Order: sequence, then C-alpha cells, then structure tokens
Amino acid sequence: MLVSTRGRYAIRIMLELASRNTDERISLSELSEKQEISLKYAEAIVSLLVKNGLLNGQRGKAGGYKLGKSAEEIKISEILKLTEESLAPVSCLDCKPNQCPKAKTCKTLPMWTHLNDLISGYLESVTLKDLTMGNV
Repeated sequence: MLVSTRGRYAIRIMLELASRNTDERISLSELSEKQEISLKYAEAIVSLLVKNGLLNGQRGKAGGYKLGKSAEEIKISEILKLTEESLAPVSCLDCKPNQCPKAKTCKTLPMWTHLNDLISGYLESVTLKDLTMGNV
C-alpha cells in the first residue's frame, strides 16, 4: 500500500479545516496556500470531498469550505477510501471474493489478509479529531 499525494493532500486539507475550530468557511485559495498545494489540484480534491459529503462548499462572496460533519465523525479511512484505488497491501485482496487462482493454496495469503485487517482497523480507528489533538 502506497498512499498517493491525493490521499495525503486530502487529509491535510481536512485537517486544516478541522484545526480551525470554527464554523466559518475557508476559501479554496487559502486552503491551497496554507497547505502548499496547487490551486488546480486542491480544487479537484475538494470537489471529491464535497461530492461525498465530507466537505460542505458554497460559492460566492461569503463562500468557501467547511467540514461536512464533525471532526469526531470523520475517519481517516473514509478520506483514503475516496482518494485511493486501494489500501490493500497486495492486489489479490482487492477483489471480494478473492479471484486469485492460488488463493486456496497460497501460504502467504493469511499473512496479507491479517496485515490488511490491521491497516483497515487502524485507519478506521483514527478520526480527524484525533489528528488535530495529536492523539495518534
């Protein structure tokens, strides 16, 4: 598993909004500048987050972005599932049920499955609030 820049930047954008502890909207240009992300790339990421309800966006003079729900409710796994093709450590775990022809006899599959469960469980246990508080 390798988290892409899109996944890392999405977390940084969400963290920037969560750390403000305010209900005020923040402009895309400010988010982009604060996180040192190109405006175009930030726009694509924010669009994905708005579309999936993690951010709330508003156009116009008083527009900008804010969290779509509380930081305690947003799990890091949610953000990464939107931005990454897969979080599985090996490709054979991407399909349910496993389509690998060697799955029934593979001696390493239990290890990969266990690692996948650990990664998923950990990311599911960490919230945006945890990151703002430094509780990880």
